Amino acid sequence: MVVEESSCVYKNGDAPVEARVKDLLSRMTLPEKIGQMTQIERRVASPSAFTDFFIGSVLNAGGSVPFEDAKSSDWADMIDGFQRSALASRLGIPIIYGTDAVHGNNNVYGATVFPHNIGLGATRDADLVRRIGAATALEVRASGVHWAFSPCVAVLRDPRWGRCYESYGEDPELVCEMTSLVSGLQGVPPEEHPNGYPFVAGRNNVVACVKHFVGDGGTDKGINEGNTIASYEELEKIHIPPYLKCLAQGVSTVMASYSSWNGTRLHADRFLLTEILKEKLGFKGFLVSDWEGLDRLSEPQGSNYRYCIKTAVNAGIDMVMVPFKYEQFIQDMTDLVESGEIPMARINDAVERILRVKFVAGLFGHPLTDRSLLPTVGCKEHRELAQEAVRKSLVLLKSGKNADKPFLPLDRNAKRILVTGTHADDLGYQCGGWTKTWFGLSGRITIGN
Repeated sequence: MVVEESSCVYKNGDAPVEARVKDLLSRMTLPEKIGQMTQIERRVASPSAFTDFFIGSVLNAGGSVPFEDAKSSDWADMIDGFQRSALASRLGIPIIYGTDAVHGNNNVYGATVFPHNIGLGATRDADLVRRIGAATALEVRASGVHWAFSPCVAVLRDPRWGRCYESYGEDPELVCEMTSLVSGLQGVPPEEHPNGYPFVAGRNNVVACVKHFVGDGGTDKGINEGNTIASYEELEKIHIPPYLKCLAQGVSTVMASYSSWNGTRLHADRFLLTEILKEKLGFKGFLVSDWEGLDRLSEPQGSNYRYCIKTAVNAGIDMVMVPFKYEQFIQDMTDLVESGEIPMARINDAVERILRVKFVAGLFGHPLTDRSLLPTVGCKEHRELAQEAVRKSLVLLKSGKNADKPFLPLDRNAKRILVTGTHADDLGYQCGGWTKTWFGLSGRITIGN
């Protein structure tokens, strides 16, 4: 049975967001609520996942594509197919589709690829970063995607961290300036907009996701998914400031970190996720786990899954990036709620936050792709913006044992300069990680110079 439109506050686009959230939440069954908290990978998405399990969100891993060199229109066809299945469910709640658009819509063939964050940090140009966010939002929306897992605001404290290129730099103040990407992706909220409340300006904007909360760039010895050993005062001084800047811009979602803080995994840290982020800092959007982030809460990974779910959801995770074994996740979640191990109040809080973002993002009014945005993908204006960013991110190195005769800068009268090595003329290597795949590729992987 499909709910009648006339009596539904949640279907009234003119009603206040909070009234729509409250009305829709009151109509939902437990399976529908748990479905909203479940995010699955596109490869396991099927019509029955939406109509029988009420799945609320889909994502693609870096490298997971509809088919090789699929263009933005092909992505939109796939995502609109998922959306139509979701809209056919009892309450017709649209899905929110997310992707790692971390330097442009970098998973998609032909999209504009911008320099990575470490390069953008070197520009020290916050307005440039905002403009890159706005260009990225257009290309992301053209592909049917509503949600970009960006920006990463890790404050890099040890360059041995393999993901250091995802950080804007080592200085918290610089990273704070670069959070202007949020206003580019989501649009600039009005001055009276309440701090911490999600904001998305319109159909040319995407939901942003600030990550990875918190301290991922400060792990001991730069170990990936490692342990950040620091007092709370140090976290507040170094790693939390960029989040404050993002909350002030109405960032809609936050992703938890794989890393630990003083031995406690962030996905299980109720103090930081709930008491600090949600209660003290006033974050009203939703908190998403990282890819298989719950599985990592037990040794060996993925064992005692029920315990992992209970710990993470009670700590404050609202949406779980499952991403594959969603039937087991839903079964375990249902058991945990029915046994009282996860309180119903926690479920309602999580679903309220997810629905709030979906209403704010306009998904109920415009669930399908706006195909008029397709000409923006890889357009001349965006490629010129990328070239501007490349120019501004260049860093002059100085070397040479003799200060009077340094090797760099090179002699402007030099007749020839040899540029050599595997990366000298390789588009894929120049693009780096998170381009077509999460680990990056070599060769002519996309359209570009």
